Amino acid sequence: MERSDNKHAIITVAICFLIAVIEGLDIQAAGIAAAGIREYFSLDSSQLGVFFSAGILGLLPGALIAGRLADRIGRKTVLIWSVVMFAIFTLCTVWVNSFYSLLTVRFLAGAGLGGAMPILITLASEAVSPANRGRAVGLMYCGMPVGAAILSLIAATEFGANWKNVFYLGGLLPIIVVPLMLWCLPESKEYLLAKNKTEAEKSSAPQGSFKDLFNVQNRLRTILIWISYFFTLMVVYIMLSWLPSLFMELGFTRQNGSTAQFYFMVTATIGTVILGMLTDRWKKAYVIVLMYGGILAGLLALNGASSLNQMYLAAALAGAFVIGCQGVLYAFGSIVYPTEVRGTGVGVASAVGRIGAMLGPAIAGQLLAAGFGAAGVISAAIPCIVISSLCMLLLVSRTKV
Repeated sequence: MERSDNKHAIITVAICFLIAVIEGLDIQAAGIAAAGIREYFSLDSSQLGVFFSAGILGLLPGALIAGRLADRIGRKTVLIWSVVMFAIFTLCTVWVNSFYSLLTVRFLAGAGLGGAMPILITLASEAVSPANRGRAVGLMYCGMPVGAAILSLIAATEFGANWKNVFYLGGLLPIIVVPLMLWCLPESKEYLLAKNKTEAEKSSAPQGSFKDLFNVQNRLRTILIWISYFFTLMVVYIMLSWLPSLFMELGFTRQNGSTAQFYFMVTATIGTVILGMLTDRWKKAYVIVLMYGGILAGLLALNGASSLNQMYLAAALAGAFVIGCQGVLYAFGSIVYPTEVRGTGVGVASAVGRIGAMLGPAIAGQLLAAGFGAAGVISAAIPCIVISSLCMLLLVSRTKV
Protein backbone atom coordinates (compact mmCIF):
# COMPACT_ATOMS: atom_id res chain seq x y z
CA MET A 1 0.00 0.00 0.00
CA GLU A 2 2.84 2.37 0.91
CA ARG A 3 4.62 1.60 -2.39
CA SER A 4 1.38 2.41 -4.27
CA ASP A 5 1.06 5.71 -2.39
CA ASN A 6 4.68 6.62 -3.20
CA LYS A 7 4.13 5.85 -6.90
CA HIS A 8 0.96 7.95 -6.87
CA ALA A 9 2.85 10.87 -5.29
CA ILE A 10 5.85 10.67 -7.65
CA ILE A 11 3.68 10.55 -10.80
CA THR A 12 1.46 13.41 -9.59
CA VAL A 13 4.32 15.73 -8.61
CA ALA A 14 6.27 14.90 -11.80
CA ILE A 15 3.36 15.75 -14.12
CA CYS A 16 2.57 18.89 -12.11
CA PHE A 17 6.25 19.86 -12.41
CA LEU A 18 6.06 19.57 -16.23
CA ILE A 19 3.04 21.88 -16.33
CA ALA A 20 4.83 24.36 -14.03
CA VAL A 21 7.75 24.32 -16.51
CA ILE A 22 5.27 25.32 -19.22
CA GLU A 23 4.03 28.19 -17.00
CA GLY A 24 7.62 29.36 -16.61
CA LEU A 25 8.03 29.35 -20.39
CA ASP A 26 4.92 31.50 -20.74
CA ILE A 27 6.03 33.97 -18.06
CA GLN A 28 9.16 34.69 -20.09
CA ALA A 29 7.51 34.39 -23.51
CA ALA A 30 5.81 37.80 -23.66
CA GLY A 31 8.96 39.71 -22.71
CA ILE A 32 11.19 37.72 -25.09
CA ALA A 33 8.73 38.05 -27.99
CA ALA A 34 7.96 41.72 -27.28
CA ALA A 35 10.30 43.24 -29.89
CA GLY A 36 9.03 40.95 -32.65
CA ILE A 37 5.38 41.50 -31.72
CA ARG A 38 5.86 45.27 -31.59
CA GLU A 39 7.27 45.25 -35.14
CA TYR A 40 4.80 42.70 -36.57
CA PHE A 41 1.68 44.48 -35.27
CA SER A 42 3.16 48.03 -35.43
CA LEU A 43 2.52 48.66 -31.74
CA ASP A 44 3.57 51.67 -29.69
CA SER A 45 4.85 51.37 -26.11
CA SER A 46 1.44 51.83 -24.48
CA GLN A 47 -0.12 49.11 -26.67
CA LEU A 48 2.77 46.79 -25.83
CA GLY A 49 2.07 47.43 -22.13
CA VAL A 50 -1.59 46.46 -22.66
CA PHE A 51 -0.41 43.27 -24.40
CA PHE A 52 1.68 42.38 -21.31
CA SER A 53 -1.27 43.05 -19.01
CA ALA A 54 -3.78 41.00 -21.04
CA GLY A 55 -2.16 37.67 -20.19
CA ILE A 56 -1.81 38.52 -16.50
CA LEU A 57 -5.43 39.78 -16.38
CA GLY A 58 -6.63 36.44 -17.72
CA LEU A 59 -5.02 34.67 -14.76
CA LEU A 60 -7.62 36.14 -12.37
CA PRO A 61 -10.87 34.59 -13.66
CA GLY A 62 -8.97 31.39 -14.43
CA ALA A 63 -7.78 31.01 -10.83
CA LEU A 64 -11.16 31.98 -9.36
CA ILE A 65 -13.30 29.67 -11.49
CA ALA A 66 -11.02 26.64 -11.81
CA GLY A 67 -10.21 26.45 -8.08
CA ARG A 68 -13.90 26.26 -7.21
CA LEU A 69 -14.68 23.79 -10.00
CA ALA A 70 -11.80 21.57 -8.80
CA ASP A 71 -13.50 21.27 -5.40
CA ARG A 72 -16.77 20.36 -7.10
CA ILE A 73 -16.01 18.08 -10.08
CA GLY A 74 -12.42 16.98 -9.48
CA ARG A 75 -8.85 18.22 -9.72
CA LYS A 76 -7.79 16.15 -12.74
CA THR A 77 -10.69 17.07 -15.04
CA VAL A 78 -10.40 20.80 -14.48
CA LEU A 79 -6.60 20.74 -14.80
CA ILE A 80 -6.76 18.97 -18.18
CA TRP A 81 -9.29 21.46 -19.56
CA SER A 82 -7.22 24.38 -18.24
CA VAL A 83 -4.08 23.09 -19.97
CA VAL A 84 -5.98 22.44 -23.23
CA MET A 85 -7.39 25.98 -23.15
CA PHE A 86 -3.94 27.45 -22.55
CA ALA A 87 -2.40 25.40 -25.39
CA ILE A 88 -5.05 26.34 -27.97
CA PHE A 89 -4.97 30.08 -27.33
CA THR A 90 -1.17 30.20 -27.06
CA LEU A 91 -1.00 28.72 -30.57
CA CYS A 92 -3.64 31.24 -31.70
CA THR A 93 -1.20 34.03 -30.73
CA VAL A 94 0.80 33.10 -33.84
CA TRP A 95 -2.22 33.17 -36.17
CA VAL A 96 -4.09 36.36 -35.20
CA ASN A 97 -3.74 39.42 -37.42
CA SER A 98 -4.98 42.38 -35.37
CA PHE A 99 -4.11 44.02 -32.07
CA TYR A 100 -7.50 43.33 -30.46
CA SER A 101 -7.53 39.66 -31.47
CA LEU A 102 -3.99 39.45 -30.05
CA LEU A 103 -5.25 40.81 -26.70
CA THR A 104 -8.18 38.37 -26.74
CA VAL A 105 -6.08 35.24 -27.27
CA ARG A 106 -3.52 36.34 -24.65
CA PHE A 107 -6.33 36.93 -22.14
CA LEU A 108 -7.84 33.48 -22.83
CA ALA A 109 -4.43 31.77 -22.70
CA GLY A 110 -3.87 33.50 -19.36
CA ALA A 111 -7.23 32.22 -18.11
CA GLY A 112 -6.20 28.65 -18.91
CA LEU A 113 -2.86 29.06 -17.20
CA GLY A 114 -4.43 30.83 -14.21
CA GLY A 115 -6.83 27.91 -13.81
CA ALA A 116 -4.02 25.37 -13.83
CA MET A 117 -1.80 26.80 -11.07
CA PRO A 118 -4.08 26.46 -7.99
CA ILE A 119 -4.96 22.91 -9.08
CA LEU A 120 -1.29 22.00 -9.48
CA ILE A 121 -0.70 23.19 -5.92
CA THR A 122 -3.73 21.30 -4.62
CA LEU A 123 -2.85 18.06 -6.45
CA ALA A 124 0.80 18.12 -5.38
CA SER A 125 -0.10 18.78 -1.74
CA GLU A 126 -2.82 16.12 -1.63
CA ALA A 127 -0.60 13.45 -3.22
CA VAL A 128 1.58 13.28 -0.10
CA SER A 129 1.12 13.15 3.65
CA PRO A 130 0.56 16.48 5.48
CA ALA A 131 4.14 16.26 6.80
CA ASN A 132 5.55 16.42 3.23
CA ARG A 133 3.31 19.03 1.63
CA GLY A 134 5.86 21.85 1.62
CA ARG A 135 8.42 19.63 -0.10
CA ALA A 136 5.91 18.40 -2.71
CA VAL A 137 4.71 21.90 -3.61
CA GLY A 138 8.32 23.16 -3.69
CA LEU A 139 9.40 20.37 -6.04
CA MET A 140 6.39 21.01 -8.27
CA TYR A 141 6.71 24.80 -8.30
CA CYS A 142 10.45 24.83 -9.05
CA GLY A 143 9.36 23.90 -12.57
CA MET A 144 8.37 27.52 -13.10
CA PRO A 145 11.89 29.03 -12.84
CA VAL A 146 13.27 26.00 -14.73
CA GLY A 147 10.93 26.81 -17.64
CA ALA A 148 11.81 30.50 -17.52
CA ALA A 149 15.55 29.73 -17.52
CA ILE A 150 15.16 27.31 -20.44
CA LEU A 151 13.36 29.92 -22.53
CA SER A 152 16.03 32.51 -21.68
CA LEU A 153 18.60 30.14 -23.21
CA ILE A 154 16.38 29.40 -26.24
CA ALA A 155 15.93 33.13 -26.82
CA ALA A 156 19.66 33.44 -27.44
CA THR A 157 19.51 30.93 -30.31
CA GLU A 158 18.46 31.46 -33.94
CA PHE A 159 15.24 29.51 -33.25
CA GLY A 160 14.30 31.89 -30.43
CA ALA A 161 14.97 34.97 -32.54
CA ASN A 162 11.63 34.44 -34.34
CA TRP A 163 8.85 35.52 -31.95
CA LYS A 164 6.37 33.07 -33.46
CA ASN A 165 8.59 30.11 -32.54
CA VAL A 166 8.32 31.09 -28.88
CA PHE A 167 4.53 30.70 -28.98
CA TYR A 168 4.65 27.56 -31.13
CA LEU A 169 6.81 26.03 -28.40
CA GLY A 170 4.51 27.29 -25.63
CA GLY A 171 1.41 25.90 -27.35
CA LEU A 172 2.71 22.53 -28.57
CA LEU A 173 4.39 21.45 -25.31
CA PRO A 174 1.14 21.37 -23.28
CA ILE A 175 -0.58 19.44 -26.12
CA ILE A 176 2.12 16.78 -25.71
CA VAL A 177 1.56 16.71 -21.93
CA VAL A 178 -2.26 16.33 -22.13
CA PRO A 179 -2.25 12.61 -23.16
CA LEU A 180 0.21 11.95 -20.33
CA MET A 181 -2.26 13.57 -17.91
CA LEU A 182 -5.20 11.57 -19.29
CA TRP A 183 -3.43 8.21 -18.98
CA CYS A 184 -1.10 8.64 -16.01
CA LEU A 185 -2.29 11.42 -13.69
CA PRO A 186 -4.28 9.99 -10.75
CA GLU A 187 -7.13 11.92 -9.19
CA SER A 188 -6.48 13.26 -5.69
CA LYS A 189 -7.26 10.60 -3.06
CA GLU A 190 -8.26 13.28 -0.56
CA TYR A 191 -10.75 14.68 -3.07
CA LEU A 192 -12.20 11.21 -3.70
CA LEU A 193 -12.51 10.58 0.04
CA ALA A 194 -14.25 13.94 0.55
CA LYS A 195 -16.58 13.20 -2.38
CA ASN A 196 -17.54 9.81 -0.95
CA LYS A 197 -18.56 11.12 2.47
CA THR A 198 -22.07 10.39 3.65
CA GLU A 199 -24.72 13.07 3.16
CA ALA A 200 -24.65 13.83 6.91
CA GLU A 201 -20.90 14.38 6.80
CA LYS A 202 -21.17 16.54 3.68
CA SER A 203 -23.86 18.76 5.21
CA SER A 204 -21.61 19.55 8.19
CA ALA A 205 -18.49 20.23 6.10
CA PRO A 206 -17.71 23.15 3.80
CA GLN A 207 -18.43 22.39 0.12
CA GLY A 208 -16.02 24.53 -1.86
CA SER A 209 -18.07 27.73 -1.62
CA PHE A 210 -16.52 31.20 -1.57
CA LYS A 211 -18.46 32.07 1.59
CA ASP A 212 -16.80 29.15 3.42
CA LEU A 213 -13.49 30.99 3.13
CA PHE A 214 -14.92 33.47 5.65
CA ASN A 215 -16.49 31.15 8.17
CA VAL A 216 -15.22 31.15 11.75
CA GLN A 217 -12.54 28.56 10.98
CA ASN A 218 -11.16 30.17 7.81
CA ARG A 219 -11.76 33.94 8.08
CA LEU A 220 -8.45 35.00 9.65
CA ARG A 221 -6.28 32.69 7.52
CA THR A 222 -8.03 33.89 4.36
CA ILE A 223 -7.44 37.59 5.08
CA LEU A 224 -3.80 37.09 6.08
CA ILE A 225 -3.01 34.85 3.09
CA TRP A 226 -4.67 37.31 0.70
CA ILE A 227 -2.57 40.23 1.98
CA SER A 228 0.64 38.21 1.86
CA TYR A 229 -0.05 36.80 -1.62
CA PHE A 230 -0.89 40.30 -2.91
CA PHE A 231 2.29 42.02 -1.74
CA THR A 232 4.64 39.08 -2.38
CA LEU A 233 3.47 38.59 -5.97
CA MET A 234 3.72 42.34 -6.51
CA VAL A 235 7.45 42.11 -5.74
CA VAL A 236 7.87 38.84 -7.68
CA TYR A 237 6.49 40.37 -10.87
CA ILE A 238 8.43 43.61 -10.45
CA MET A 239 11.57 41.45 -10.48
CA LEU A 240 10.38 39.22 -13.35
CA SER A 241 9.27 42.12 -15.54
CA TRP A 242 11.85 44.78 -14.78
CA LEU A 243 15.12 43.10 -13.77
CA PRO A 244 16.80 43.45 -17.21
CA SER A 245 15.52 47.04 -17.51
CA LEU A 246 16.73 47.90 -14.01
CA PHE A 247 20.19 46.73 -15.04
CA MET A 248 20.08 49.09 -18.01
CA GLU A 249 18.92 51.93 -15.72
CA LEU A 250 22.08 51.32 -13.71
CA GLY A 251 24.27 51.61 -16.82
CA PHE A 252 24.71 47.95 -17.76
CA THR A 253 23.84 46.40 -21.13
CA ARG A 254 20.68 44.50 -22.09
CA GLN A 255 22.79 41.34 -22.38
CA ASN A 256 24.00 41.89 -18.80
CA GLY A 257 20.35 42.16 -17.73
CA SER A 258 19.40 38.93 -19.51
CA THR A 259 22.36 37.15 -17.90
CA ALA A 260 21.24 38.43 -14.49
CA GLN A 261 17.73 37.10 -15.13
CA PHE A 262 19.17 33.69 -16.00
CA TYR A 263 21.10 33.60 -12.69
CA PHE A 264 17.93 34.80 -10.94
CA MET A 265 15.97 31.83 -12.34
CA VAL A 266 18.69 29.22 -11.68
CA THR A 267 18.95 30.12 -7.99
CA ALA A 268 15.14 30.42 -7.86
CA THR A 269 14.92 26.73 -8.77
CA ILE A 270 17.30 25.75 -5.96
CA GLY A 271 15.68 28.11 -3.45
CA THR A 272 12.17 26.84 -4.18
CA VAL A 273 13.15 23.22 -3.48
CA ILE A 274 15.16 24.00 -0.33
CA LEU A 275 12.53 26.33 1.17
CA GLY A 276 9.83 23.76 0.41
CA MET A 277 11.78 21.07 2.28
CA LEU A 278 12.42 23.41 5.21
CA THR A 279 8.69 24.16 5.41
CA ASP A 280 8.14 20.53 6.40
CA ARG A 281 11.16 20.25 8.73
CA TRP A 282 11.43 23.58 10.55
CA LYS A 283 8.99 25.59 12.57
CA LYS A 284 6.94 27.59 10.09
CA ALA A 285 7.91 30.90 11.73
CA TYR A 286 11.61 30.16 11.14
CA VAL A 287 10.98 29.52 7.43
CA ILE A 288 9.05 32.79 7.11
CA VAL A 289 11.83 34.80 8.79
CA LEU A 290 14.44 33.12 6.57
CA MET A 291 12.65 33.63 3.25
CA TYR A 292 11.52 37.21 3.80
CA GLY A 293 14.88 38.08 5.37
CA GLY A 294 16.53 36.61 2.27
CA ILE A 295 14.36 38.75 -0.03
CA LEU A 296 15.25 41.90 1.92
CA ALA A 297 18.94 40.97 1.75
CA GLY A 298 18.65 40.46 -2.01
CA LEU A 299 16.89 43.80 -2.56
CA LEU A 300 19.43 45.65 -0.42
CA ALA A 301 22.28 43.90 -2.26
CA LEU A 302 20.82 45.03 -5.60
CA ASN A 303 20.64 48.59 -4.29
CA GLY A 304 24.17 48.54 -2.92
CA ALA A 305 26.05 46.65 -5.66
CA SER A 306 28.61 48.71 -7.56
CA SER A 307 30.14 46.22 -10.04
CA LEU A 308 28.68 43.80 -12.57
CA ASN A 309 29.74 40.71 -10.61
CA GLN A 310 28.17 42.13 -7.44
CA MET A 311 24.95 42.75 -9.38
CA TYR A 312 24.96 39.15 -10.63
CA LEU A 313 25.42 37.88 -7.08
CA ALA A 314 22.64 40.17 -5.83
CA ALA A 315 20.28 38.97 -8.59
CA ALA A 316 21.09 35.35 -7.70
CA LEU A 317 20.42 36.01 -4.01
CA ALA A 318 17.12 37.76 -4.75
CA GLY A 319 16.03 34.96 -7.10
CA ALA A 320 16.65 32.22 -4.54
CA PHE A 321 14.25 33.82 -2.08
CA VAL A 322 11.76 35.81 -4.21
CA ILE A 323 10.53 32.85 -6.29
CA GLY A 324 11.12 30.37 -3.48
CA CYS A 325 8.92 32.50 -1.24
CA GLN A 326 6.06 32.27 -3.74
CA GLY A 327 6.39 28.48 -3.73
CA VAL A 328 6.26 28.42 0.09
CA LEU A 329 3.17 30.67 0.10
CA TYR A 330 1.43 28.24 -2.24
CA ALA A 331 2.41 25.41 0.10
CA PHE A 332 0.96 27.34 3.07
CA GLY A 333 -2.32 27.77 1.20
CA SER A 334 -2.53 24.01 0.71
CA ILE A 335 -1.65 23.36 4.36
CA VAL A 336 -4.00 25.74 6.18
CA TYR A 337 -7.22 25.04 4.20
CA PRO A 338 -9.21 21.80 4.68
CA THR A 339 -9.68 19.45 1.71
CA GLU A 340 -13.23 20.57 0.91
CA VAL A 341 -12.23 24.20 0.26
CA ARG A 342 -8.53 23.77 -0.58
CA GLY A 343 -8.94 24.31 -4.33
CA THR A 344 -11.23 27.29 -3.78
CA GLY A 345 -8.99 28.82 -1.10
CA VAL A 346 -5.76 28.51 -3.06
CA GLY A 347 -7.52 29.62 -6.27
CA VAL A 348 -8.97 32.80 -4.79
CA ALA A 349 -5.71 33.64 -3.00
CA SER A 350 -3.87 33.14 -6.31
CA ALA A 351 -6.31 35.52 -7.99
CA VAL A 352 -5.72 38.15 -5.29
CA GLY A 353 -1.98 37.65 -5.76
CA ARG A 354 -2.37 38.17 -9.50
CA ILE A 355 -3.87 41.61 -8.83
CA GLY A 356 -0.63 42.47 -7.05
CA ALA A 357 1.25 40.91 -9.99
CA MET A 358 -0.52 43.28 -12.39
CA LEU A 359 -0.05 46.36 -10.23
CA GLY A 360 3.63 45.75 -9.39
CA PRO A 361 5.15 46.21 -12.87
CA ALA A 362 2.84 49.16 -13.57
CA ILE A 363 3.87 50.93 -10.35
CA ALA A 364 7.53 50.22 -11.12
CA GLY A 365 7.07 51.76 -14.55
CA GLN A 366 5.51 54.89 -13.04
CA LEU A 367 8.38 55.21 -10.53
CA LEU A 368 10.94 54.96 -13.33
CA ALA A 369 9.02 57.49 -15.44
CA ALA A 370 8.91 59.86 -12.45
CA GLY A 371 12.69 59.74 -12.19
CA PHE A 372 13.10 57.60 -9.08
CA GLY A 373 15.41 55.21 -10.94
CA ALA A 374 16.23 51.58 -10.23
CA ALA A 375 17.07 52.31 -6.59
CA GLY A 376 13.62 53.85 -6.09
CA VAL A 377 11.87 50.80 -7.53
CA ILE A 378 13.87 48.39 -5.35
CA SER A 379 13.33 50.54 -2.24
CA ALA A 380 9.56 50.65 -2.90
CA ALA A 381 9.47 46.84 -2.81
CA ILE A 382 10.86 46.67 0.75
CA PRO A 383 7.64 47.75 2.61
CA CYS A 384 5.70 45.12 0.62
CA ILE A 385 8.01 42.40 1.94
CA VAL A 386 7.75 43.65 5.54
CA ILE A 387 3.92 43.63 5.39
CA SER A 388 3.85 40.14 3.85
CA SER A 389 6.20 38.72 6.48
CA LEU A 390 4.20 40.17 9.37
CA CYS A 391 0.96 38.69 7.98
CA MET A 392 2.52 35.25 7.61
CA LEU A 393 4.01 35.34 11.11
CA LEU A 394 0.60 36.29 12.49
CA LEU A 395 -0.99 33.45 10.50
CA VAL A 396 1.28 30.77 11.93
CA SER A 397 0.90 32.16 15.46
CA ARG A 398 -2.91 32.07 15.27
CA THR A 399 -3.47 28.83 13.33
CA LYS A 400 -2.17 25.35 14.02
CA VAL A 401 0.12 24.73 11.01
